Amino acid sequence: MQKTAIAIHGGAGTITQATLSAEQDIAYKAALKEAVEAGHQVLAAGGTALEAVELAVVYLEDSPLFNAGKGSVFTKEGKHEMDASIMCGKTLEAGAIAGVKSIKNPIKLASAVMLHSEHVMLSSYGAEEFALAYGIEFAPEKYFFDKYRYEQWSEVRDSDIFMLDHTEQRDEKFGTVGAVAVDQAGNVAAATSTGGMTNKRYNRIGDTPIIGSGTYANNRTCAISCTGHGEFFMRAVVAYDVSCLIEYKGYTLRQACDEVVMKKLVAFGGEGGLIAVSTAGEVAMPFNSEGMYRASKVAQQETFVEIYKR
Repeated sequence: MQKTAIAIHGGAGTITQATLSAEQDIAYKAALKEAVEAGHQVLAAGGTALEAVELAVVYLEDSPLFNAGKGSVFTKEGKHEMDASIMCGKTLEAGAIAGVKSIKNPIKLASAVMLHSEHVMLSSYGAEEFALAYGIEFAPEKYFFDKYRYEQWSEVRDSDIFMLDHTEQRDEKFGTVGAVAVDQAGNVAAATSTGGMTNKRYNRIGDTPIIGSGTYANNRTCAISCTGHGEFFMRAVVAYDVSCLIEYKGYTLRQACDEVVMKKLVAFGGEGGLIAVSTAGEVAMPFNSEGMYRASKVAQQETFVEIYKR
């Protein structure tokens, strides 16, 4: 039988045991375990990789711990602008949304774009209009309010500083969630979602909704979801680059991921990581930062959950 596998991430950055309390450590690991096991149950029941990654990301979007959905950070205007994308490795179909403000689960809207439109990416008001047409759930502004996120924003809202997530250095934090999976039919899929940068201006959009940069899936190679400083991931076309090294150079999944994350990105200052799964059920979760919230489950093996470097 085809080996099933799923991996998820909840962001990367300067995450060490010194930066998290014991209670935070427990909470993050519990949330990661719940999400990855929910996605794995879909695969174990014969569900598709697309269904598994969407569900896993929904779990992460519903948690205030991660910068996506409910836990999304505040923009310069004190609002929330969210991006997400999803891709099917079997058909190369993809859906993405950017800059939406009131969508409870952005990954569900990205999936609807893939399944019900002739487009790949919709943004802002147009994406929200599409959501209304297809019954995607909206949430009031208070749903997205989180005291910790508000305090983050309050520190910099009167400045031109923007902040990424998950590091002691507030101007270098990477906050994104994502999932990759391979199902019993050998099909792969990837999904990624984010609330972007704290105090971001001008409707800034990162790599998350850009197919080939933050998200990519192809049955000929693998599925990838990225987390890091989006500008670098866009310039390096990270997700597609990993796939290309496998398809055209014959690299293994691990070799391709390490070449891009540990060498190419590092060479020009890009920090972060990614999760990847091959059609054979191999999993790779490399990162060049201090830590990355991550979890995986391969077939009936024990669930893996980790935050720090090992």
